Amino acid sequence: MAGKRKGPGRSLKVADQIQRDLSELIPRELKDPRLGLVTIQAVEVTPDYAHAKVYFSVLVGDPQASEEALNQGAGFLRNALFKRLHIHTVPTLHFVYDRSIERAADMNALIAKAVASRSKDEDPI
Repeated sequence: MAGKRKGPGRSLKVADQIQRDLSELIPRELKDPRLGLVTIQAVEVTPDYAHAKVYFSVLVGDPQASEEALNQGAGFLRNALFKRLHIHTVPTLHFVYDRSIERAADMNALIAKAVASRSKDEDPI
C-alpha cells in the first residue's frame, strides 16, 4: 500500500460513504430540537480529506435553524464517522443548505402557471 496514489475515484467513494453514514447518524444521534427532517443530498471532499462540504435539504423544519444545528453538531458527527470510516483523516464537516429542490419546485410552479394560462388562452369555452 505504501506509495499508492489516491485517485479521484477513492475521493468519490469516501464522499459517498460519508453521505450514507451521515444519513444514518443524523436522525439517530443528533437530538437538537432545531433540526428538521434533513436529507443529505451530496458530499464534496477536498483532495487532502481535510474538509467535506455536506449539502442537505429539509423536508420539514427551518433550513437556517437546521444548518446551525448541523454545524454545531459537526464535531460530534465527525467523531462518530471516525468510528465508522477506515481512513487516516476524517474531514472537518461543513453543512450547507441545498436550495436546488426549492428552486426546482419554484420552476415547476412557474411552468404549471404558464401552461395553465396558455390553455385558457387557447381554449374558448
